[in-house]
Order: sequence, then structure tokens, then C-alpha cells
Amino acid sequence: MSSTTVISIADLAAGAADADILHVDARPYRAVMVVDLDRPPATTGTDQAQAVRRAREGDRLLVGRTSRTVPDCSRTLVDALDLTLTRAPGDRLCDTDAKSSPAVIAVEDPLRETELLHGKGEEQPQAALVLRQLLRLSEQLPVRQALDAESLAYSTLLGGPGFARWLQARGPRPAPPPAADSPVLVRREEDVLRITLNRPDRRNAHGAELRGALASALDVAVWDTSIREVVLDGNGPCFSSGGDLDEFGTTPDLATAHLIRTRAGVARRLHAVSGRLTVRLHGHCVGAGIELPAFASHVVAAPDTRVRLPELGMGLIPGAGGTVGVTRRIGRWRTLYLVLDGRSVGVERALAWGLVDRVES
Repeated sequence: MSSTTVISIADLAAGAADADILHVDARPYRAVMVVDLDRPPATTGTDQAQAVRRAREGDRLLVGRTSRTVPDCSRTLVDALDLTLTRAPGDRLCDTDAKSSPAVIAVEDPLRETELLHGKGEEQPQAALVLRQLLRLSEQLPVRQALDAESLAYSTLLGGPGFARWLQARGPRPAPPPAADSPVLVRREEDVLRITLNRPDRRNAHGAELRGALASALDVAVWDTSIREVVLDGNGPCFSSGGDLDEFGTTPDLATAHLIRTRAGVARRLHAVSGRLTVRLHGHCVGAGIELPAFASHVVAAPDTRVRLPELGMGLIPGAGGTVGVTRRIGRWRTLYLVLDGRSVGVERALAWGLVDRVES
């Protein structure tokens, strides 16, 4: 792993992050750089404006850090960076985040955390850079087009070296067994449609069988406007453990995989009914288990809820709509942090960020 490259605002303004990002063999070089917002020399307004321009136009993933609770630089610069870490006591992280810009994440030790994020990004540089590009593009697009862009980027990474290494390390897996019962339970109570994920034996993994049944259930609400509310929850120890890892790498080709994700998937359908949709979360909500609920207008979480986006470790990015739904709830900066960090976030922080709307037993 390469050592962390740390630059100042003045360095950024002078072009320190602008060097070619690819080696001669096309491998990314210094994909992630840390911008120390406390590092001298002091900058002028012109320096900061130049730093903003270079952050917006550059190719590298730029992580800002400061030992302060509030960065001592312009809000415009903080927004232009890919994310910024600030310092706060452990018992004040959620309160600090709730009062801060979505471009900022409070941590106890910004130095240690930036080292961790840098390491994660450099382990999977193609995925990290594609994610950066996608998040900046996606926030400018309508939801349907943003979902297409996410899927195209995801298919690109399915053909990349990071995912190939993960597949090889995982080894061959048998196909998941068919559901013994209906993978999704659907019942209508007057003008409320209740949908329950029902594969507790697979921790409601978002595999092909469950995805198809969920899409069919949501189609009822898409076409029947007399349904006032859609309530989605899950049976078993958690709402959903995300994509079924036993199915990863089994689609016959990448173009087909793209069309399945976008046309046979559920993200578009959830967006279509989002104004009428309430999702009730509990337990570990991993990958698709939080990406899909993020489209709902109301997300209610049990106190034991924990969310995680682990895809970067597989050489991938969120592919069930997370770069669209999650980003529209908490911003591209905190979405990037969730993916780069890869660890689970508790319900208090999810509430402070706006990823969930209410905590309820």
C-alpha cells in the first residue's frame, strides 16, 4: 500500500493533485489524496477559489481533514472536496453531524480516520474513482437516468480486477436453494398494501427470486393509485442482508446484468411509489438492505438497526440504487464515506444524517 499523500489548500490550488492519475500500465496512481485544512501557509481568497476549481475539475478523490469541529475554510471549498472529516468527542458525533453540512463527517480522530479511508481507497482504486465520478454525475441527473448511470458503472466494475480478485478469493458457491415459502408476502388492508420480505433463512438476501417477487408486489402499487400507503418490512433477524453473495458473478454477461438491474430490479418501482412508501427497518441492513429503503419518503428504524455499504471491498460500488437513493437523503459526501469506510453505522447516526426519519421500537 502506498503511503498517504497529504497536501495543503495552497498545494491543491497550485495543482498538486493534477498530475496524471494513471501509470504507464493504466493502473491508478495516488487515487486518494488528503487535503489538510489546517496545514500552513494561510491561504487567500484567490487561493481558495483556485483550490475549489481544481477540486471540482480534478480526477483524484480528495478527503479533507481538520482538527477543528468546523473547518476554517470556505463552505464552497468543503463542498468541492469529496468529503471532509472534522473532530468531535465520541459522545458528540451525532449531535455535531446533525448541525453540520452534509459535506462534513465528525470523527474522534481525523488523522487516523483519513489513513483508514486512504487505505481502503488505494486497495480498490478503480472502484473508488468510479464511485467518485458517479456520485458527482448522479446528483445532477433525474432519478431514472441516475439509476441507469449507476448500473452502467457497476457493470464496468464487474469486469474489473478488483471484483475478479474477490470472486477468486471467495471461491465457487452453490446456487441458493429455492424458497420453501413465498419469498415476499403481500396483503391488502383497505387502501394499505403491506409487503414483507420473507426469506429469514437467507436473512432476506436480495437474490433473483426475492427481487422478482418484490418487483411484482410493487407493480400492484405502481398501477393501482387507490392504494394510499405501501408498507415494506422484513421477517427474521434483519430487514435485509443485501445482495445474495452466492449469486454474484453468475449473470451470463455484463450487458444482461445491466438490463436486469435496471428493468427487472425494484429501485425504479420504489421511486415510483416513494411518496406513498414507508419502510420499517430492523437489525443489520447491508448493501441493498439500505440502498432500496432510502427511496421511501418515510424510513422507520428499530433501535437495533445498523446500516452498511460493503461493496468497495469487493471491487464494486453500490448497485441496487444506493448512489441515487442514499445520496438524495444524505448527500454525496456522506454516501462516499459510508462506502469508503465500509463499517456499519448505528441508528443514532443514521438518524442524525437523515438516512432514517424516525426510531421506533
